[in-house]
Amino acid sequence: MQGAVHIENVSLLFFIKHTKVKNMRETENKMGIMPVNRLLVTMALPMICSMFVQAFYNVTDSIFVSRIGEHALTAVSLVFPVQNFMTAAGSGMGVGMGAVLSRALGAKKGQDADKAAGWGLILSMLCMGIFILFGIFGSRIYFTAQTGDEKILSEGILYNQICCCLSAGAFLQMYFEKLLQSTGKTFCSMVVQSAGSVVNIILDPILIFGYFHFPAMGVKGAALATVAGQTVAAVLGCCFHFFRNKEIRITAVHIKKDRELAQNILAIGVPSVIMQSLASVMVYGMNLILISFTSTATAVFGVYYKLQSFAFMPVFGLGNAMVPIVAFNYGAKRKDRIRKTLKLSLIYVTGIMVICTILFQTVPDKMLLLFNVSDHMKQLGYPALRILSCNFIFAGFSVVLSSMFQALGKSIYSMWVSVFRQLVILLPAAYLLSLTGDLTFVWWAYPIAAVASAGISLYYYHKLRFWVQKTGGM
Repeated sequence: MQGAVHIENVSLLFFIKHTKVKNMRETENKMGIMPVNRLLVTMALPMICSMFVQAFYNVTDSIFVSRIGEHALTAVSLVFPVQNFMTAAGSGMGVGMGAVLSRALGAKKGQDADKAAGWGLILSMLCMGIFILFGIFGSRIYFTAQTGDEKILSEGILYNQICCCLSAGAFLQMYFEKLLQSTGKTFCSMVVQSAGSVVNIILDPILIFGYFHFPAMGVKGAALATVAGQTVAAVLGCCFHFFRNKEIRITAVHIKKDRELAQNILAIGVPSVIMQSLASVMVYGMNLILISFTSTATAVFGVYYKLQSFAFMPVFGLGNAMVPIVAFNYGAKRKDRIRKTLKLSLIYVTGIMVICTILFQTVPDKMLLLFNVSDHMKQLGYPALRILSCNFIFAGFSVVLSSMFQALGKSIYSMWVSVFRQLVILLPAAYLLSLTGDLTFVWWAYPIAAVASAGISLYYYHKLRFWVQKTGGM
């Protein structure tokens, strides 16, 4: 009898042990077992593809607008900070909502997740209302503060008013993208973003130049194409959510007053809005400095910003892929995988930036030809692209380290690096260099700021390593 009990106990222990091992294998995440190089590449590629589509749209939009004239390209370039603010507001609120929503789903609190989705919608619509009011009442003030050229004023104000007053599609697109991402449906989110960009690219020449019996609307057509693309993406995102996103329900019942939940969303979302908005402040300041020389300089800067997105999109894709890999392996105390991820990311990013720097140095003429530029714009653009591209390698280094900061919960470091680079170093340097009266010197503010921010990033990285070692992580 005792022998039977002993055998039964041994069998039970074997069953428990076998079950534990089986469960551990079943729950092992690829971020802890897949070879780091393969993992980094496979996670980064979908993000890079989505970003490239967006970058291609940005460049294509400017190419079509440049065919109208340099004044139209300048007008659209001056609207960029407003569009960036819009993206920052919608995306920032989405980040806050997504974080609170995902946390609630992980804790099996379905109603809190539903309420977070409801609050996310409310906050997105409030942001939309602010931009509608700005489009109606602030457009003229915004443009007259930058230029007195009547052609640029009239076209810029019209473009800005259409984009702001018809911004429902933009905010709903960002809202549904974040909803899909927060529940793990990143492929659907990628399709939504890509679809909006493709629609915009197709409609741009049709509405700008008047093909297929449409009237030629110029800059107005470009704005309407942008709004149409955003609206299509919003509708597609809504369909994906309601047909594929069964975890979340958005109904009037779930949009309840819950100050604590709203505060949690804002606590995460507002810093994200601030970080993303810094680029708008910087571009607005640079436009003021450049337009004091000539409006052509502003157009050159706008073209550069569109072209440099092709260099930085793969870098940002790699950075976004780094974050979950580093965070997962930090939690698993796999310092070898963290170091390898960082090393590979720096190698890939440096390689990408070296190639892009060589292209900007050797064929700036071919790049500017895409935008139907005038002889005067060529004269200003060739040295500008060569000088501005000198910041690529240093900026890529900072992006990788910023991703490391975010992964280890020190996103405040990333924010400070951005503040120092764009507001403390770049704008003052550009202004001081503009006092020389030579536009060429102004472009050097970018490489100066990039080198300085790389140094600041390195300082924070060493500070982070000390903190991680002290807490027993790496």
